[in-house]
Formats: sequence, structure tokens, C-alpha cells
Amino acid sequence: MSETRKIVVLAGDGIGPEIVAATRKVLDRVASFDYEEHLIGGISIDENGTALSDDVIEACRASEAVLLGAVGGPKWDEAVARDAQAPRPEQGLLGIRKALGLYANLRPVKPAPALIGSSPLKEERIAGTDLLVVRELTGGIYFGNSGRRDDNGGTAYDECAYSVPEIQRITRVAFEAARQRAVGREAGPRVTSVDKANVLESSRLWRETVKVVAEDYPDVELDHMLVDNTAMQLVSRPTDFDVIVTENLFGDILSDEAAMLTGSLGMLPSASIGTEGEPGLFEPVHGSAPDIAGEGVANPLATMLSAAMMLRYGLAMAGEAARIEAAVDAVLASGLRTPDLFSGSDDEREAGTVEVTGAVLAELD
Repeated sequence: MSETRKIVVLAGDGIGPEIVAATRKVLDRVASFDYEEHLIGGISIDENGTALSDDVIEACRASEAVLLGAVGGPKWDEAVARDAQAPRPEQGLLGIRKALGLYANLRPVKPAPALIGSSPLKEERIAGTDLLVVRELTGGIYFGNSGRRDDNGGTAYDECAYSVPEIQRITRVAFEAARQRAVGREAGPRVTSVDKANVLESSRLWRETVKVVAEDYPDVELDHMLVDNTAMQLVSRPTDFDVIVTENLFGDILSDEAAMLTGSLGMLPSASIGTEGEPGLFEPVHGSAPDIAGEGVANPLATMLSAAMMLRYGLAMAGEAARIEAAVDAVLASGLRTPDLFSGSDDEREAGTVEVTGAVLAELD
């Protein structure tokens, strides 16, 4: 009898419960899992007064992997607008990353052949794109000191700080990933380090440290690029990138921009990994989409692909991961599309969450 793996499920808010429920059906088709459900984000604020409770953190630490849907919504945004000290759903996501030491976020960007036409960019510009964004997750401006001062007119501030060890460890993740991706490929491994070293002191330390780490990887080509130029190059020549490594804020923005190369945020998975021995966190890049929650039209494919990353990177189940990825590709090749992917062409057919999930399950069978 095969081993049952323990997964904590954090469905979250908005479309989170819908896409996670669909993904659990797919996971159950490829292996046996023991799920433990907990609250995070806005729903946890409603129930517990906090976006992330201590018992959820302990449950995650005791698991082998964590599968998350999405957090946030206008209900809680309005509460923060009324009271700046009100808890925010996003604190749950930031908190779980910090608690589990998940300092590296991996976001692959590889448009499915069937969705090349769904991208707002020309086919000849994005065909062949296969890149990986490695984003530092637990440092930078999201975790620095912040606040407001009652001076003339009022001042708000947010501190962006990085230490050499923080930069070193995320850089090593990027260089190791580049080496792995180069196996069996004609092109050698390449890392693009993104910063704003012409303006920010934290970026100057970033660039200096990356250069030192690169000395341990003489086989990996390294180049440095300013973040504003990177944003432009991602849409003008995306096929030139291999692995992009950058700090928290820049990585957040660039990975969402890169998602549009795939045609939709609904197609981009992610994996957050960190200290050895701690479970990883796997989630779709898109938000909670409260405007379509409960309508049955949410795209579950990014969550399914995130589950595949969970199998591959978190549970050492590469074969099962490949099955899910192949099933998703086959469904897209058949022309089935959720509304976010539907272009109206004759070879496409619009479908909701349930039908798309059923099609993936059928492919797995």
C-alpha cells in the first residue's frame, strides 16, 4: 500500500475554496493524501480576529506540504480603510512564509502551446519562452520597519533592508536552479540578477553579493539588469531570459507581469521553499478574484499546476507531477477554456470550473 502524505490545505478567500476543491480531486486521482483544512486570510479574521493563528502555523509545520488558494477581498480592504490598524488578509500569507522560513519563491513562466494566441503579445515574440523567476520572500520592504509620522502634512515610510546572508541564500537557489534547468539543453545556464543599483543602497549591496556568490558557479553566465529595464525586456524579448533572481518587491511585480506571457494570471503556479525540513507552500500567483467568487467560472489550472509543483519539489513525486501537467496541457490543446482564457475563436469552447476539472480528471484516467 502506498504511503499517505499529509497536506495542510488553506483554501482562503474569494475563489480560493473553489479552485482548491477542484485541485484536491485531481490530487486524489494520482495518489493518496491526508488533508487537514485550516483558515487563513479574511475568513480567519472573521472567525479568529487574526489572518493567521498560532495553531495554523503549528499544523503547517507538522505537515509535509501546504496548499493555499488565495486571500483577500474588498470586505477587509474597506475595514482597513476605516481603521489602518485593522488586520489585513495578506498578513496571513506573509506570516506563514515567515513562520516556515520560506525565503525562495519559484515562479515558472512557460506558455502552453495551445495558449500562445491568448497572450496580448505577438506569437513570434513569446513562442519558446521558458523562464523561472526566483523571488526573495522574507526580506525587503514587505518586512521592514514602516509607519507614519505626524509632521507637516504627515509622512509615511517603509524600510527596505537586506543582509548579505539573505542575498547569498536566494542567489544560490537561483544558480542551482539554472544548473538544473540546463541539463539536457543545448544552451548553458544563465542567471539575470535584477536590482535598482543606480539608486538604492540595498540594491548596491545586492549586486555586490551576487557577484561574490557567482564565483562559485563559473559554469553559469551572470548578467545584471535594472528593474525598470527588466520590465521592458520581459515583454520585448522574453525568450532571452533563463533564471531571474530578484528581491521581494521587484519579484512580486515582475512575476505578475511575466504571467501575461502565458495569457492569464490564472495559468501561473508558484512554489515557496526554504529551510530544509520545513514544508513548502504551493499556491497560484493570481488573487482571490472576489468579483467571480461563487459563479463557477474560476480557472483552477494554476492551482492544479501549483499542486504539481508541490508533488515535484515538496514530496519527491515527479512522476505524479508530470501526469497532472500533461493532463492540463491536453485539456488546453482540446480547446476547453475558462472565461479568462477564452478568446472566442472557433477552435475554443468556453467552460466553467467544474467542466474544466472534469476534463483534467478524464485525461488522468
